[in-house]
Amino acid sequence: MWKMHEIREMIKLFEESSLQEIEVDLEDAGSKISLKKQENALDNYVRIEPPKAQVVSLAVKETPVPVKKEIPRPVVQSVAVEAEIVQEKSTRSIDANDPSIYKIISPMVGTFYQAPGEDAAPFVKIGDKVEKSTIVCILEAMKLFNEIEAEVTGEIVEILVKNGQLVEHGQPLFLVKTE
Repeated sequence: MWKMHEIREMIKLFEESSLQEIEVDLEDAGSKISLKKQENALDNYVRIEPPKAQVVSLAVKETPVPVKKEIPRPVVQSVAVEAEIVQEKSTRSIDANDPSIYKIISPMVGTFYQAPGEDAAPFVKIGDKVEKSTIVCILEAMKLFNEIEAEVTGEIVEILVKNGQLVEHGQPLFLVKTE
């Protein structure tokens, strides 16, 4: 099989020679290269013939193929149901600098979930009383679900992040009015 640089070199040598026509049979590739100079022509041309077709006879044995009856499947329409936990806004103004207000902060980077599942009720809502061991949310980090506890006794006065939101380490999640 000839390489491209070999074919280019052959064309170059042909152009520089006094030959008017040349034909090269590439037996190993089954192709033929023909070069011919034209009189009074500005350009020379190259014609490459594709390999000649070979006839191959094959014996074909016919075997019956069983026909499968296709039973039509019922049409099923899927309906997407989205559950969204509505965050309540406190009507009271909350002073974050008030010493009785405690911020529950995120101990890690992760995704904030307000409920244990899409159909489940949220762990806490605004106005709920919490104790130190009360689970207030779940943070998902690297496919691990970490339960976050309130760490104080008091009342949830504000939820600072939305369900499904990505939170950073040290970001406040809830404001709790301590007792």
